[in-house]
Amino acid sequence: MTTTKTADVEGTLSQIYALAGAGADIVRCTCNEQAAAEGLAQIVPRSPVPIVADIHFHVEMALAALEAGVHGLRLNPGNLRKPEEIKLVASEAKDRGVPIRIGVNAGSLHPDIYERFGGATPEALVESARLELAYFQEVGFEDVKISVKASSVATMIGAYRLASETFDYPLHLGVTEAGPLPGGLLKCTAGIATLLAEGIGDTLRYSLTADPVEEAKAGRQLLEVLGLRERTGLDLISCPSCGRAEVDVITVANEAQKALSALDIPIQVAVMGCVVNGPGEARHADLGIAAGKHRGHLFIRGQIIRVVPEDEMVEALVEEAQKIAKEGIEARLAARDESAEAAAAADRAELLDVKGADANNATQVIERIRRRSE
Repeated sequence: MTTTKTADVEGTLSQIYALAGAGADIVRCTCNEQAAAEGLAQIVPRSPVPIVADIHFHVEMALAALEAGVHGLRLNPGNLRKPEEIKLVASEAKDRGVPIRIGVNAGSLHPDIYERFGGATPEALVESARLELAYFQEVGFEDVKISVKASSVATMIGAYRLASETFDYPLHLGVTEAGPLPGGLLKCTAGIATLLAEGIGDTLRYSLTADPVEEAKAGRQLLEVLGLRERTGLDLISCPSCGRAEVDVITVANEAQKALSALDIPIQVAVMGCVVNGPGEARHADLGIAAGKHRGHLFIRGQIIRVVPEDEMVEALVEEAQKIAKEGIEARLAARDESAEAAAAADRAELLDVKGADANNATQVIERIRRRSE
């Protein structure tokens, strides 16, 4: 959702383009005054993605947003409460073919519902949506999606599970008022990912106290991680390090993350602390590097393609990523240095000789544990 004043057409459009570039497929803008509605009339035709108008208290703003040509409305049942006004908006939206989201929020439940259910419970949230939906159905409006958001992750999960059993409509997921990073990111991910993994949810929003571009990035990355969206950027994996690591894995991984993210290439890259298990453990990665004795072993899909000096590891990753993007993985494998695998094998043997197969001394610890139990 944009954070600009919608009346600021150029500023709002700039943010919409930034959100679309970060992965947002739909953008919501507030429509809380006449100037905002007039701004939407200029924004909608120029937006790269569909625009949803956020309506809270005033039916006039919903009607004005429809006149401005928005692609969707979000109505809050806790704030827009008069049945005749709700049905008027539904009728107007139906005539224009504009969908509406019934956006229930735990913080703005109707007092009667709050009292009847003893608080903002999952049952209360779903009941609010059910009552609102009934008004829409009275005028034959079915182009609806529903959200039942709460700031409590547990309440949110419970509400959406119940909603999925109650309604045969798309569900929009979100943990409302999640807060700033990193806590807000964790809350949103915990709630949204849990439901998506259960097959619940059709659209989503991260509600962060942060630049909204961070919301779009987080949502896109979550969908990519869950395999629900094709990767559009970098996916960097790295080992947690151990006693066998030959480099500062944290530093190298952070440097690689920064350098490779700037390329905007859909690629999975691995940064591994040692050559003993690194290439094998990350053989699924498109590209990776494992640290040896003062050098790095560059590999593609688990196959060593060349050995580079330690201080050139990140540079080598960037160079190879660009070549993969241009030539393809098979071509880069065909161009590998045939002597690289032998050099890697020698480094692995040397490292095992120096540090042993059990670099973290787990075997000794296990023996001590067993002696205690004798």
